[in-house]
Amino acid sequence: MKTFRPYSPRQSYLLPPSPLDWLPEDHVAYFILDVVSQLDLSRVLAPYEREERGFPPHHPQMMLGLLLYGYCVGITSSRKIERKTYEDVAFRVVSGGTHPDHSCIADFRARHREAFADLFKEVLQLCIKAKLVKLGHIALDGTKMKANASKHKAMSYDRMKKQEAELGQKVERLLRAAEKEDAEEDKRYGKDRRGDELPEDLRHAETRLERIRAAKAELEAEAKEQAKKDDDGNEPPTGGSTPLPRHQVPREKDGTPTSKAQRNFTDPDSRIQKTGDGFIQGYNCQAAVDAENQIIVAEAVTNQPPDVEHFIPMLEQVVANCGRKPTRASADSGYYSEKNVATAEAMGIDPYLATGRQKRGEPPLPPPRGRPPGHLTAKQKMARKLATRAGRAVYSRRKVIAEPPFGQIKQARGLRQFLLRGIDKVRAEWSLICLTHNLLKLHAATA
Repeated sequence: MKTFRPYSPRQSYLLPPSPLDWLPEDHVAYFILDVVSQLDLSRVLAPYEREERGFPPHHPQMMLGLLLYGYCVGITSSRKIERKTYEDVAFRVVSGGTHPDHSCIADFRARHREAFADLFKEVLQLCIKAKLVKLGHIALDGTKMKANASKHKAMSYDRMKKQEAELGQKVERLLRAAEKEDAEEDKRYGKDRRGDELPEDLRHAETRLERIRAAKAELEAEAKEQAKKDDDGNEPPTGGSTPLPRHQVPREKDGTPTSKAQRNFTDPDSRIQKTGDGFIQGYNCQAAVDAENQIIVAEAVTNQPPDVEHFIPMLEQVVANCGRKPTRASADSGYYSEKNVATAEAMGIDPYLATGRQKRGEPPLPPPRGRPPGHLTAKQKMARKLATRAGRAVYSRRKVIAEPPFGQIKQARGLRQFLLRGIDKVRAEWSLICLTHNLLKLHAATA
């Protein structure tokens, strides 16, 4: 008779098992426990010192480790993370056998979101100390990430005005019909009926009308506020001196929104973004990537679709995060402007920015020879620089530096859509995503 290895799923352990025996010793869960123990968590711990004594909360070090491991393996939902602490060995190791409630996990992420950008910088410093960052060549790129909202929940200003008028008329008709019905029922049954019950149609119409009026008022207020400011209307800087671009509500000369200006009911901060597959409701996520090991050295999120305005803020954030400037910086044609080239050169960074798209299948022009003519414009000079053998060699590296991290984030980890809503929360989540990307790179390099 064939013999098999012993199998007794309900057999109790004679001795308590050690968590160190549950996973391979080089598992990323143990790595995260080690890294979190070395991070400066003073900003995370500070709020607990001001709280009144009560039932002890879960340890912030454990909660942070649980959150980081979840994002490392592409699990961001607080309910899924809670379930994994029961079902998944690695999550049980990180949580120390505890099972924080999903509301505790969600509250922890929301409460400490401002600290995640600092933690990104700390992990980046660990990568620098491990000599994974050289700053000889960085490449910038952006990816459009879906918001936790549908593009079908967005409405244009023109449509808001039409819907407001139509729903206003519908509410009036329903109110008159309800009053008529109440009068007939009072006449038929007497006045015992309360008379404040609203028909289902009227409740739905009134609710929708309130939402449209609120969104319309917010859109008008945003356009009016921007009209009072300077034309740039930019946001505070996030590391450098140059602020990040902010979405501008298209407006008329009198400050009112144009007919095509839109607002989303679910996530008002998100915007319609064009992608290679069409249009999404989302955000523009930026990353500056070092060529040596694809470490993200700067990150940012805005709701401004064009990339060109992100170039200088991202370069300045690289310098602020790393303490020194890169030698070269490359980016696709979406980042090109004469101002960007001039500013990068003034910073002492050699820029390689494409001036246009090369058609697929079109052979490259032969490399130029001799000295450049003196009558060339700034754009022509950059185009000639990229056409040289040296320029082609540098720019050809852009794709293999900047694009793989987005593929690893979206495809390998499945992080294609933000879980949180609102640009402040989305920025914290993108910091978490980029932080865990660097953690995985650091783990792979030290394993």
